Amino acid sequence: MATKVIYFTVGGRPEQAEFRSDSELEDVRECFRAAAEAGPHDILKLYNTKGNIVNISPKLEANRPDSRYKLQVVAATCNGPTASELGFDVNSMERRLEDLERKILVESGETPPLVFEMRKKVESFREKLESVEHLSWLGLFKDISSGTSSPFWNKKGKARKSLEHCKLVQDRFKKMSAVQVTEDVRFHLRKPTFDNWQWDDAEMLLLLQQMYIELELLTKFNIETPVLQQFLYEVYRHYNQIPFHNFNHAFCVTQMMYGIIWLCEVWEKLSDVEILVMLTSALCHDLDHPGYNNAYQVNARTELALRYNDISPLENHHCAVAFEILEKPECNIFRNLSVENFKKVREGMIRCILATDMARHNEILGKFKALIPEFDFSNKEHREQLMMILMKVSDISNEARPMDVAEPWLDCLLKEFFNQSDVEKLEGLPVTPFMDREKVTKPSSQTGFIQFVLLPLFEAAACIFPEMQPHIIQPVRDALQYYKDMQVALEDQNKKKDHNEGERNGDGVTSRSPLETEVVVGLANGHKSP
Repeated sequence: MATKVIYFTVGGRPEQAEFRSDSELEDVRECFRAAAEAGPHDILKLYNTKGNIVNISPKLEANRPDSRYKLQVVAATCNGPTASELGFDVNSMERRLEDLERKILVESGETPPLVFEMRKKVESFREKLESVEHLSWLGLFKDISSGTSSPFWNKKGKARKSLEHCKLVQDRFKKMSAVQVTEDVRFHLRKPTFDNWQWDDAEMLLLLQQMYIELELLTKFNIETPVLQQFLYEVYRHYNQIPFHNFNHAFCVTQMMYGIIWLCEVWEKLSDVEILVMLTSALCHDLDHPGYNNAYQVNARTELALRYNDISPLENHHCAVAFEILEKPECNIFRNLSVENFKKVREGMIRCILATDMARHNEILGKFKALIPEFDFSNKEHREQLMMILMKVSDISNEARPMDVAEPWLDCLLKEFFNQSDVEKLEGLPVTPFMDREKVTKPSSQTGFIQFVLLPLFEAAACIFPEMQPHIIQPVRDALQYYKDMQVALEDQNKKKDHNEGERNGDGVTSRSPLETEVVVGLANGHKSP
């Protein structure tokens, strides 16, 4: 089959890619990643000459040099140990500079230009370090650790976004905020199949704003648009740059909640206040997540574990950060609520966010199942249990999405898990079994989780909202089969390897036939999510 040539620009420089129409999807994406010098979890977006996003796939339409596509890359995780290992503590430098600014301001009444110049240099220094750390993460920078036990990012200091980066995102969001979202985007935004990987941070903020608008929450609760925008930005700023529990994850959970609300027409069963609670809880449910779970917090006796007495330390922290943001008048989207409604919202958000602690999974699901035979929407307790279930469904719903959207999320999750287990080993803490890189594979991590956690939860929710069956539950069943098939294929591969090694070791005969084990790519090609 003939090849096609795709002309595009990335970072202002012209590039071209050549591949066949029957090439593997991942091979095509890797081709673009290589051209952009992007990492495996960076977000690639391709625009046509009209400025519309087009899918990076083997079916991409060929073009000419005078009609180049434009490729943009947004790094999902670009934090490494380089700064801390070299002895630099940028956060400390910033704190010292802030102390200096305050002292000068008190003594002289104004901040001189020199201080602003110093801050600019600190920010520039941070950006340079992050750039080097990004190269280290891609494997392009020599490991200088020399036996150090630090993980690939410094767990002692959270992976904060730089102030400059946040400001750029905020400025772009403000410029875009008046843009009318197309009907096509609004339609897809309501679907569980929505692909988050095609959108950058500012665009996701715009889509979150659209969710509040579409559900008429601004009108119903007198939420001013500038206040909503500042709230969304502050939420974005308080998510850390870690592999999984980041702003992208918060967006996906919120979008799935939004999709369920539309799919099941939840507004006919629950009140406007309850819908506001669920959407906002989904957005805030992992605020300031450090990338290490509750088990680590408790075993390492971290500040969060001590503060919350080992009881859901992360979930309590996420909720506290949410209300710290809402304490700021310019961010308080609830400031025009009545005292009674605010009390309902606060109680509901605390309940929904704390429900995401998986240690409480069996307890919450068991209570809900007991209510199903006599479920009554007029019963406040029944509705509260349902809201917690919908929150949990949204939180762990990646496998309900198409495989090309869901599988990169699994890669991100395992990356975060493996980092934690590495740290646990180094610190002599109990190692969480399902996070151990020496024991866990993609299929082994998913088959049991889908079979014994996801499906029972999703099927219980579908007893109340049967509309979920074809659109959410069936894709999860398909995902379970996908990972079962992958497990079988990997086991067959290992048997062949053992057999060949046995021949070499036992008979001295070396097999010259290579193993034809295109396992993951072959399965991904054959898998179709509805």
